[in-house]
Amino acid sequence: MILFLASRPVTTPPVRPVRRPRRRCPAVLRRALGPYGRIFTVPGARAFTAANLLARLPMGMFSVSAILMIAGSRGSYALAGAVTATGLAATAVAGPWTARLVDRYGQARIAVPATALAVLGSLALVLCVHLDAPSWTLFAAYACTATTPNTGGMARARWAHLLRDDPRALHTANSFEQAADEVCFMLGPVLAAFLCTALFPEAGTLTGAVLLLSGVLLFAAQRRTEPPATPASGRRGAGRLVTALLPLLLTFLATGAVFGSLEVVTIGFTDAHGQRAVAGALLALQAAGSCAAGLLYGVLRPAGPAGRRFLRCVAVMAALTWLPLTAAGAGGGFLLAAGLLLAGMATAPTMVTGMGLIQSRVPQGRLNEGMTLAVTALLTGIAAGSATGGWAVQHLPEGTAAGYGVPAAAAALALAVAGTAHAVRPARRPA
Repeated sequence: MILFLASRPVTTPPVRPVRRPRRRCPAVLRRALGPYGRIFTVPGARAFTAANLLARLPMGMFSVSAILMIAGSRGSYALAGAVTATGLAATAVAGPWTARLVDRYGQARIAVPATALAVLGSLALVLCVHLDAPSWTLFAAYACTATTPNTGGMARARWAHLLRDDPRALHTANSFEQAADEVCFMLGPVLAAFLCTALFPEAGTLTGAVLLLSGVLLFAAQRRTEPPATPASGRRGAGRLVTALLPLLLTFLATGAVFGSLEVVTIGFTDAHGQRAVAGALLALQAAGSCAAGLLYGVLRPAGPAGRRFLRCVAVMAALTWLPLTAAGAGGGFLLAAGLLLAGMATAPTMVTGMGLIQSRVPQGRLNEGMTLAVTALLTGIAAGSATGGWAVQHLPEGTAAGYGVPAAAAALALAVAGTAHAVRPARRPA
């Protein structure tokens, strides 16, 4: 029996090739996130986006940190406000020039030294406060932070370069960037206030400086997604670019006044009713509404010319900005929260479409400069809106809702400017 078994030929089953599981992560990501999943499959997109978000978060921290640090050590909110206003004015002057250098020589070559100088300004401010230096040194130190590059603009320039042949994907990318702005300016003040109160007054500024420098270094290291630099030959002056974008810039100026006045009026209104603790929550709710609307807007397919879409978005913003005025007049806290939420949902589509128009109306090699001009107009509007809103809170009858008429009037002004033929008519790109 043993011999019989041994004499039988031994057959082995055929070896089947081992099938390796397919890498389905990108496909799953695309299906789960829709258009956003598709744009983040672009090589290098996730890396530069993560680094840019790290660098952008301090943008919402520095002003609050400086105010808390200076007011806590000098006992004067007036001095703190004057110092931050000086820094804002310096940024409005230096920002476009920094962006122009970024376009001319490249993001990595300019953004890193510009950020280093800004961080040194922040550290000098901390040192002056800690050593109880004369007040004029605070102004000088904070003015040095004006060289901070427009990190959001540099990210949008990269998207415009990577998605230059896909307008729909670029619309989604711009929507994501606007939502990211809202998140950073929503979380930044909260983080700054926590650090300055829970640790020590200088903690917010120091943390913001570390985050900014680290984020810009990581962002600049992503060289394969960096748009090419544009040499100075053949360029025209900045005046011609401003002239071509003037109606848009004026609309951004009025929109910034909506943001600035709405913040101050909300704080003043809640303070008059003994509810100042909820002011931060109400403003965060407004920012959350804008963030959600921006993400939803990025999923939708753009319809019609960009100029008309921009006009419709501004019109919706002008209509919804009246809701906080009506809700505050009714005296209901829940109604005011709902009004601010809905008013916030109108701002992100306006900003997304407006930034898209900026990109379409400036040469490819001047994107950073064009978008920084838009940001400068916004910052100027925020400063003007804050001052006007503060005047309204100070001089109008205490506790009334009339202060919310300031952002409503600013939104109506934005609509009037955007409704001009120059704002909605396609413009030729300046050289």
